[in-house]
Amino acid sequence: MSFVARTGSGHLVAMDGAPTGGGNNLAPRPMEMVLLGAGGCSAYDVVLILKRGRHDVRGCEVELKADRAPEDPKVFTRIEMKFTVRGRALNRDAVLRAVQLSHDKYCSATAMLARTAQIAHSVEIVEA
Repeated sequence: MSFVARTGSGHLVAMDGAPTGGGNNLAPRPMEMVLLGAGGCSAYDVVLILKRGRHDVRGCEVELKADRAPEDPKVFTRIEMKFTVRGRALNRDAVLRAVQLSHDKYCSATAMLARTAQIAHSVEIVEA
């Protein structure tokens, strides 16, 4: 139950299952990869939007928590995204706007997940 996938850009990614399902627990589960993709997609958008606005952003982390449906297909039903954005003299309204633009317009991963999951955002700004 361990798999290696090759992406369209030629990168390799390992995935594995839980030991109870025959896996070895050596890599993320496929559904964890879905959440990782959504977090990465949205963080990328947020940083890009802030940099284009000439904000001194130094980094962005997204902590994701999710609930899944109890029965198959066990789609995500709720996702919480906590953004920690680091930078110098960042304007809170600009950061909130970047997060909202990612969710509403740019992040195709969260756009797909929003079809089954309620997605909530929170933001913490850290001076760096």
